[in-house]
Parts: sequence; C-alpha cells; structure tokens
Amino acid sequence: MSRRKTLVLATHNIHKQTEMNSIMSDLGVQVIGLDQFPDIKDIEETGTTLIENALIKARTVYQLTGLPSLSDDTGLEVDALNGAPGVYTARYAGENPTFEDNVNKMLLELKDVSDFKRIARFRTVLAFVNSDSELCEEGIIEGEITKSVFGKDGFGYDPIFKPKNYSITFAEMSAEEKNRISHRARALVKMKKTIKKYFKNGDSIE
Repeated sequence: MSRRKTLVLATHNIHKQTEMNSIMSDLGVQVIGLDQFPDIKDIEETGTTLIENALIKARTVYQLTGLPSLSDDTGLEVDALNGAPGVYTARYAGENPTFEDNVNKMLLELKDVSDFKRIARFRTVLAFVNSDSELCEEGIIEGEITKSVFGKDGFGYDPIFKPKNYSITFAEMSAEEKNRISHRARALVKMKKTIKKYFKNGDSIE
C-alpha cells in the first residue's frame, strides 16, 4: 500500500489505537500507530485546550513522518468539580499516573457528592493534519460518575463512567457497543467523511 494510503494515529496508547483502528477500519487505508515509529517519543501537551493539544500532536507527527496524521485529545468534565479534570484528564493524579490512580482520585473527590450531582461528560477533539490542511472535529457523550468501579474492560475512567440512558459503565460494555456511542466514536464518524475525501482525491482536501 502506498504511503499516500497510510494514516498515522498520533498516539502511543495501545488502547486508543485499538479503539480508533476499529472505528476507522472501513476507510480502505493502512492505519498505523506510533509503535511503528520508535524514535517518536511522548509528545508534550503544552496546550490549554483540547483543540490545542490535539493539533500539537498531529502537527508534530506529520512533521516527523511526512504522513497524514490523526490525533485526539480527550477530557472528562465533571460538573461537581467545576469541569475538572478537563485538559488534565490523563494526569489528574499527577505525572505518569496509572488508570487506577486517576479513578481512585476521582472517586475520593466525589465521595460526598450525591447521585444527582455526579453529572459528567467525555469530550474528544480530533485533529487531522496533512500537507496543506488542518481540520478538527468534536464528539461528546453525557453521563455520570458512578460511586464505585464496575466492569473490567476499556481503559482510563471507563469503569466509573456510565453514559446517559444506560445502566452500565463503558467498562461493562463490549468494544463494539462502546465504539457505537463513545465520544471518540462520535468525533471519528464526523472526521471519517473528510478523510475519505482526502484518500479518494489525493493530496488535498477540498
């Protein structure tokens, strides 16, 4: 497959790669992650918004690989925490925390918050960068933070995030079910339409 038919997911997170690859599988292109580029280390997220961080990662990977790059930045916004952790979602419990560290801190912060005030949402911003275009799309899913951990699948905050109108958390869902409704899936569905045009038409997006 030609280089023009290759899309790089600008992430080292194998869980994100698997999820995004599944959703993008019908593009008819080769979708690869940063595990194929061992010289590209973690990219510092210096932005103050999800859009800024997504663009920083996509631009950096495009510059280093010369291939169309797709990145995401995702934030969990909890109303009872005034929108936190937001842009700091991945490092809520400090530098290089485990998923469990972040989940435990969240549960501790909300231990005295009633069921009706545990409203939260996941927000994902996707950035696509190629030779002459930079595009962004957003996906949001509303829900709530549970009072304890439920389920063993998924990653991140999935065991404590229950989507609105569902009785189970993301971590209790199959990958297929989550990929139909997740914030990342919603953003990817929007982005795929443009990416399909790019890979069909060649080197430019109209």
